[in-house]
Amino acid sequence: MTIQRFNCNERMSAAVTFANLVFLAGQVPDDRGEDAAGQTRQVLAKIDRLLAEAGSDRSQILSAQIWLKDIDADFAAMNTVWCDWLPSGSAPARATVEARLASPNVLVEIMVIAAAT
Repeated sequence: MTIQRFNCNERMSAAVTFANLVFLAGQVPDDRGEDAAGQTRQVLAKIDRLLAEAGSDRSQILSAQIWLKDIDADFAAMNTVWCDWLPSGSAPARATVEARLASPNVLVEIMVIAAAT
């Protein structure tokens, strides 16, 4: 089976496909001045674009890992945006944890695995 890599640099690929699976790297917002809801919307838009490029979409997400800088302060806002974005009946297996992220102004990072359509 062929491995296909998308948006690569010397360090990582933004997405990788193998068999009928799409693996996304952790996605972070570009505009890090927004609050958790705004950053979540940005990240989910990036996920939409990458999944489409790799031949999938949000209804095919199997698993999601979400990291929040401050789970007490940001969980509800992130979750509201997440639930509005996710198609009804297609909730993936998911974990959400608090973590010290790579940049102090990143409030949310999301990584998903999806089936290719």
